[in-house]
Amino acid sequence: MKKTSILIVDDNEGIRETLSSILEEKGYDTDTAKNGAEAIEKSKTKFYNIALLDIKLPDVEGTKLLTEMQETSPKMIKIMITGYASLQNAVEALNLGANAYIMKPLNPENLLNVITEKSKTQRKSETMNQKKVVEWIKTRTLKLERDQQVKA
Repeated sequence: MKKTSILIVDDNEGIRETLSSILEEKGYDTDTAKNGAEAIEKSKTKFYNIALLDIKLPDVEGTKLLTEMQETSPKMIKIMITGYASLQNAVEALNLGANAYIMKPLNPENLLNVITEKSKTQRKSETMNQKKVVEWIKTRTLKLERDQQVKA
């Protein structure tokens, strides 16, 4: 099984390094970005299962980045992280497609639980989609075989 890949987007280098270290220790493949522009560029060239997005970035509001990443990587799990928690930005982030919303200071165990739970949901969804494709191919093949028998 391939490793879950996580993009950590935060303007604070210490947070990026700490999260990367914690996640890599747990077996995740991590990459980091210090701003929204770097995050968008990286997500266009590499697939990430999960993105941890800071709400306050120097070049873009986290919710704007969330919207852009929703367009470029709709299957990616997006977890908003903020030290500026408010009901308004939590609701806005979730309405824009965030899969979770976590407040700083981060509790590593809580973050790992959220990542584990969201990863399971993502894998289950991928498995169900693969099953649907297999069923569609089987049904289509049977229909084509039946149509050829009718013509013969």
